[in-house]
Amino acid sequence: MTTKLSNAQIAWRAAQDIADGAYVNLGIGFPEMVAKFQPPGRQAVFHTENGVLGFGETPPAGEEDWDLINAGKKAITLKPGAAFFHHADSFAMVRGGHLDVAILGAYQVAQNGDLANWSTGPKGVPAVGGAMDLVHGAKRVAVITDHVTKDGKPKLVEACTLPLTGVGCVTRVYTSLAVVDIQDGRFVLREKLPSLSLDELQALTGAELVLPDHIADLIAPEL
Repeated sequence: MTTKLSNAQIAWRAAQDIADGAYVNLGIGFPEMVAKFQPPGRQAVFHTENGVLGFGETPPAGEEDWDLINAGKKAITLKPGAAFFHHADSFAMVRGGHLDVAILGAYQVAQNGDLANWSTGPKGVPAVGGAMDLVHGAKRVAVITDHVTKDGKPKLVEACTLPLTGVGCVTRVYTSLAVVDIQDGRFVLREKLPSLSLDELQALTGAELVLPDHIADLIAPEL
């Protein structure tokens, strides 16, 4: 298949759309990488469900304080002005609409914005976490993901076949091949890898891509 973006490059691209001062929650695992790639002159305020607002970089190996962790149980540092609070208060922030952006991973995203990211079905190990709250509490929900599964099946689909995390919640998807918006129940292509033809991209997508007049090249630095 055509060369694709690495996870770091997908995370970099998603970071470019985070406004200065935005309150942001990053999903456990791959989405946590987004925090590394904030554009110069911009500083997001990162939130974690277990009760920290304003955390910073991962500490150097050997310098971890294991009383300071994120929801994924990874060590964090604190930025000036960071705050601690009860787990329930943290979810009150989420449910009260106080987060500007949530960036999550996905097993499937449907063209109407439905998201499946907590269970792969009866044989999978479910991991609900805070995602079900985040997808309906954050003002904007974006997904970062490989464009296809490990066995080559589309992750962008007409309708999710896996258990849903949220209904009609996703507005933009950053994949290893493209940037796709969800508008009026359709996938709208905004950017794609220059080396990938429209036909090749459509063949790897499980629903029709709407093609606007201008489609930008998806270009990320070597990371």
